[in-house]
Formats: sequence, structure tokens, C-alpha cells
Amino acid sequence: MTKRLKKASALGTIALATVVLSLGAAAPASAHNYLVESTPTEGETLTALPDEFIITTNDDLLDLGDDAGGFALQVQDSDGLYYGDGCVVVDGPSMTAGAALGAPGEYLLTWQVVSIDGHTVSGEIPFAWAPDDLSESSTGSETAPVCGEPTQDPETTEPTAEPEETTAPPVSAEEEPEDSSSLLWIGGAIAAVVVAAGATMLVLSRKKK
Repeated sequence: MTKRLKKASALGTIALATVVLSLGAAAPASAHNYLVESTPTEGETLTALPDEFIITTNDDLLDLGDDAGGFALQVQDSDGLYYGDGCVVVDGPSMTAGAALGAPGEYLLTWQVVSIDGHTVSGEIPFAWAPDDLSESSTGSETAPVCGEPTQDPETTEPTAEPEETTAPPVSAEEEPEDSSSLLWIGGAIAAVVVAAGATMLVLSRKKK
């Protein structure tokens, strides 16, 4: 083999090794799980509450045990209230959570899973809720639910009680005679004074005569 051929062969070997190494370095990045199916789907309008919200990926998820650390599925309405209990179940390529929704309107489902390569993958799914049966509606929470912990209900403002109007007690019928008698007594006294003055003046006028 000539030197030129040996040199060409060596360059080809180096190039092949570079391609192999490049593919090997890119392999972990391409191993991330990705969404292939969901309930609800993006932009869907739900008219009946499903049994579960479901996120399904292309490969098995990295199940980290009963606490499902790194996995999350949250649902919020347009007012920012959360629905559900925060508990999720990981099974193969899917993550599920019990479905709960409030009043009709626009909602956003936010999800996060742990890919088979150990990296977290997340996304958002907007959808609408227009139930045929309003009895399926639930009460939302102001804070994101945590599995096993009680949720915080939205604060409601209690109506303030109006002050009671107080009125003066009516004058009873028994009090009226007492007031009338007082007026009569005063009138009688005045009349007596007038009569006494008149009598005195009459006596004096007679004496002058």
C-alpha cells in the first residue's frame, strides 16, 4: 500500500470515529420521552368529566417509587384556582391523576414527568370545560394541591351585619293621664292665683270708696 493510500485510510478511520462519537454524544439528548397522547387533548372542549387526566409518552417513565417525586399534574381555571388532590400514578409510559374541574370555562393542564434518561420533561395543555351536568363541578383551591394534604378553599367575604335601628319606645297609654293631670294641676294653680288677685283688687277698691 502506498503512502497516499495509507494516509487516506487513516483519515477515513478518523472521520468514521468522529461520526460514531458524535452519534454517541447525541444519543442521550434524543432519549428524552415525549408526549404522544393525553386526556384531555390540546384545545379540546370537555362536556363530561373523564375518570382520569392522562399523560402518555413514547417510552416507559422513570418510576421513582410511591412518592412519584419529579412527577406532577396540575389543573387551573382562568381565575388561577387549582383542582384535584395533587396525587399522580405512574404506570409504564403514562402518568394519571383523578379528574376534577370547577365552573365552565377555560382551563390549563400543566404536567411534568421524569424521562427514562433521568431528565424531567414538561408541557402545558389548554382546554375548555362545558359540562352538560353542573353537578360534576368541584370547588377550587387557591394553592397548588399536595398529595395527602388538605387543600385551601378560596376565601369568601362574609357580609357585614347592618346595624340595627333603634327607635324610642312609644308612649304608653298609661303615661298619658299622668301628663294630662300635671297640665291640669298647673292650669288650676294659675287660675287660683288670678282669682286671688282679682279678689284682692276688689277689696281694695271697696275700701277706697
